[in-house]
Amino acid sequence: MKYSDIKALTLEELRERLAVEKTNSQNLRFAHSISPLENPLKIKESRKNIAKLNTELRNRELQDTQK
Repeated sequence: MKYSDIKALTLEELRERLAVEKTNSQNLRFAHSISPLENPLKIKESRKNIAKLNTELRNRELQDTQK
């Protein structure tokens, strides 16, 4: 997921996408603990997407408080 795509989302869409990504990350970790994934880099990518979404949410919160 590109940062420009994240910036285009509304606040509610960001929160929904974050919840979906957290669930996806958890499922990937569970699946990987049971049997190795074909592509374990998906876990790393999911973690980075969660960080990007959290960063954008925090930036928007800070912008709202400054106004």
